[in-house]
Order: sequence, then structure tokens, then C-alpha cells
Amino acid sequence: MRLDDLTTNSGEWMRGSGPESDIVISSRVRMARNLADFPFISRTTVQDRERIESILHERVALIASENELLYLDLSKLEKVDRQLLVERHLISREHAEAQGARSVAIDGDEKFSLMINEEDHLRIQVMQSGLDLDGVWEQINRIDDLIEEKVTYAFHERLGYLTACPTNVGTGMRVSVMLHLPALVITRQIDKVFRSLQKISLAVRGLYGEGSQAMGDFYQISNQVTLGLTESELIRRVSDIVPMIIDYERQARDFLVKESHENLHDRVSRAYGILRTAQTISSEETMHLLSSVRMGVNLGLISDLNIPAINQLFIRTQPAHLQKLTGSDMDTSDRNIERARFLRRYLNKENGTGGAAEHN
Repeated sequence: MRLDDLTTNSGEWMRGSGPESDIVISSRVRMARNLADFPFISRTTVQDRERIESILHERVALIASENELLYLDLSKLEKVDRQLLVERHLISREHAEAQGARSVAIDGDEKFSLMINEEDHLRIQVMQSGLDLDGVWEQINRIDDLIEEKVTYAFHERLGYLTACPTNVGTGMRVSVMLHLPALVITRQIDKVFRSLQKISLAVRGLYGEGSQAMGDFYQISNQVTLGLTESELIRRVSDIVPMIIDYERQARDFLVKESHENLHDRVSRAYGILRTAQTISSEETMHLLSSVRMGVNLGLISDLNIPAINQLFIRTQPAHLQKLTGSDMDTSDRNIERARFLRRYLNKENGTGGAAEHN
């Protein structure tokens, strides 16, 4: 596998094949780990980071026999390539923008990635389609155990795993579920739901995690603290609340279908029409319109598109993906024109490139 293959491949989490995938885009677990013999990243020297990267690269290679891993030295990648990895949720924005020795290992299906020298020495991430936190936990626990057989983690008998951020101390684990909640946004119930989540120590973040905006009605729900809780308790805490949010979203969609069907149909049809005919369109507007179209597909208002196709459009219309697909650097204006061209070609089945048939 090569980096350029990511622009045309579809990662497992984008396939829309997991449980409750009409609303739950993906389930993800991240683990923060640090090597016992080195200070945290914020206190390391250039030489320390190079040594940490070398050690973990070597150890990761030892456990990679059953998986085809793409290993990338981020310090040597172009900015557009690093942004591509962020858009696919394989590395964080902070990892992409940092300096010095840092890298990432990615498996062929994009189910897991190993970030080296991010905020912590090692961030292990596993992500799957739909609501499957138990399956994600099983896989990340196995990967973590394999690595721990090769290195000594910073660990305290009473506190647990030691991490750069105090809120990660303990299990070092972040459990998150990415949800698509357009009906709760339209019916203006979303703030009430989020206030309820905050009362039980669950965080709500945007599409790209901490500090990001909620584009396209996508929201990440995750635990805020780990200290004093076991891995199973953290999984359970998120797993127990997500079905309630799913139920609220489905009730909101039912309400829109029954009480505001004409307005809903108009909203979805307008969104689909703009995406198929626009001559220039921003990334933000594309996300907003695709959100309405995705809901329309799930409610049976659009019959010639499927969820995996829309999930891919969310990713492939992002700035770095567009530039990689065209093979050229583009400013914002040119990207907006190219994005509109890409959407027209895909959604109108121009030039035999595939996509949706004409919508009646």
C-alpha cells in the first residue's frame, strides 16, 4: 500500500456497513502510551524524539507480520499529504502540524493507526464502521498488549498509565462515537441533548475532534476523564448513552417526516440539486448539503444513492483529497471550482466515472 492509494481506497469505517450505520458513522478507541525511559514529548530534546521514533518504529515492525502496514515519516511528507491523513482521521491535526521526528503506521483497511511522537510517545487508534465499541476495544487491547511485550510503558501502580495530559491518566483511553444528527439540529433539540451529556461527563466535539467545528451535523461523543475508571467501564459509559441519542435522532426524523414532510422533501431535493449543478462550492457548504442528502437517503427520499457513496464524498471533497486527486496545488477558489466539477461528474454519472443516476 502507498500513500496515494488512500485517495481512491475506502477505509473500513467509511463503508457504512456497521451496526446503526444510518446514524453512527464510526466507533473509535484511542490509547495514549509513553515509554518509561524518556520524558513526555513537551520535555524531550530533538535527540530524544529521534530515539523514541526509532525504538517504536522497530517494535511496531516486529508485531506487523499479520498486517500490511504503511509506515510514514511525517517530517518528510508534504503538507498536503499530512492534511490528507487528517481528513481520513488517521492522524490528529496536532500530529500533522508538529515539528521534529514523528511518524504513523496505518493498516491496509485503515482500521488502526499508530501515531508516534504526537502529544504522547505513542497513540494507538482503532476505528470501525457503525456502533461496535466492544469489537474496537477487543482489537485495540490486542494491539496494545503486543506492543507492551516489546517496550516498557510509563506506569504507576496507583495512577495507572502516565500520560502528557492529566485527563488521560489511568487507562490512557478515549472512547468516542461519531454520530450524524441532522434531525436534532433541524428541530433545535441538539443543545438540550448536549447539555445532558455534559452532566454525565461526556464530551461533545466536532468532526475532527477537540477544538474542531461540527461540520455536516457530525458530532463526536467521548469520555472526558479516565482516572478511576477501568477500560470496560469507559466502554460501557459511552455504549449505554449512544443508543439513547440514536433513539432521539430517529424520533426527530419521524417527526419531520410526519409533521413537516413537504419542507423536509424540499430541503433534501434542494441540497441534491445544488450538489449536482453548482459551478463552485466550498467545503463547508458541501458538508452541509451532503448532510441533508445523507438523511434523505436514509429516509427513502432519494433512491439512487447509497450511504457508502455519500460517506466517500464527505472525504473526497475535502481540500487535500481534491488536490491529490487532481495532482495539483490549488488555492481556495480553484478548489471550490474543482469540488463542484467533481460532484457534478460523480452525481450525474458524467464521463462514465460512476456514481448516481439522474434523480427524478
